[in-house]
Parts: sequence; structure tokens; C-alpha cells
Amino acid sequence: MSTVDGLSKSQQAYQWIKARIADHEFTPGYRLVLGTIANELDMSVVPVREAIRQLEAEGLVTFERNVGAHVSMVDDSQYRSSMQALSILEGAATALSARRLTPDDVRAAREINQRMIARLEDFDPRAFTALNQQFHAALFAKCANPRMLELVEGEWGRLGNLRDSTFAFIPGRAQESVREHENILVLIETGAPLGEIEKAARRHRSATLDAYMIHEHPDEALGLPAF
Repeated sequence: MSTVDGLSKSQQAYQWIKARIADHEFTPGYRLVLGTIANELDMSVVPVREAIRQLEAEGLVTFERNVGAHVSMVDDSQYRSSMQALSILEGAATALSARRLTPDDVRAAREINQRMIARLEDFDPRAFTALNQQFHAALFAKCANPRMLELVEGEWGRLGNLRDSTFAFIPGRAQESVREHENILVLIETGAPLGEIEKAARRHRSATLDAYMIHEHPDEALGLPAF
């Protein structure tokens, strides 16, 4: 294998990927696509695969059959705590915003959800997550409690620092998610009691955490609290 500055191609790929993990450019959950990295580094996928194996041995990367490699979660207890908090905060903010949403607001949110559905076939977890955030922001944006909005947005930002996309771990959750989005929209459109809207929004968020727990910590998932 050829070398540059004394490093083999696999070592070059290893250092390149590790540096981006260290700089949080590749955040926890980020999917490492061998072909994309190989093209970026102008090499074949073979040395990239070797680099991924080395990073996996160090615990920085997790490889899952039929899913691929992704950056390992770092202290996922923080992620779990943020998701629990967000399920409660976002559910309340969505309910408090519901009566202020206009038909145009609901239509715009539904259009975002349709864009999410369109992405299911050629799935990109990061793009899907960005649209997911836009969808939920459209629903809680008119919450009249500024402190509630500040807390929700703070937890969203915290989640962004803890992982790249939960959907990278559990892509099947994406299909369930868009169906739940439509259910929340129907509740808002039909003027359902705010308690029902809050419950639907809260359970929607906690369902993502449940799916993550079942996937990553099946033993602990048996006793999941019903938020």
C-alpha cells in the first residue's frame, strides 16, 4: 500500500476520520459511508474499511450489520435524560401553541412532513432529522410562554451536541414518526382538547427514546416508564 509522509492509506484514513470525530464534525450517531470517505480522500474503500475497523476497536465507531458504521454514542445517559425532558417540555409547548396555529401554519407543517415522507425511500438520517426539527418548531413556535420555548430550544441544541441523528441508529423509527406527525396535525386541526394534543406530542417524542433504548439497551428497555 502506498504511503504519504510515511503513513499508509489506512493510517491516513484513520487519522482523517478520528480528527473529525474529535472536532465534533462527525458527531455521535454520524453514519460513516465508506464510499463517500474514500472519494473524499481519493482512495479505494479498502483502506477506509481498515481505518473503520481500527476505530471500532478503540470504541470510537460502532459497526452494525445491514446498517453500517457510525460514530459511537458518548455517554448516552445524557442523551436519554435530554430526550425525557424534551418529551415533557415539547409536549407542553405544542399544546400551548395549538390554539394559536392558523390553517396556513398547519398546512406548512404538513408540507414539511410530506418532504420527510419523500425522503424515506432514499433515506438520509441527517436531512430527515433537520426536517423533523423544522416540523416540530412549526408546531410549538407560537407557544406564548417564552421560558418554555427557551427550554425546548435549549434541549434541541443539547441533543445536537450529543448525537447526530437517532434515526441513524433506528431508521425504521422514521416511518412511524411521520405517521405520528400526521396524527398530531389532525388533533390540532380538529380542535382536540389540549390534553390530548400534549399527550400525543409527548408520547411521540418518548417513542423515539423507547425505540433507541430497545435497540441499544434491550435489557434496560424492559422497565421503560410510560411518559
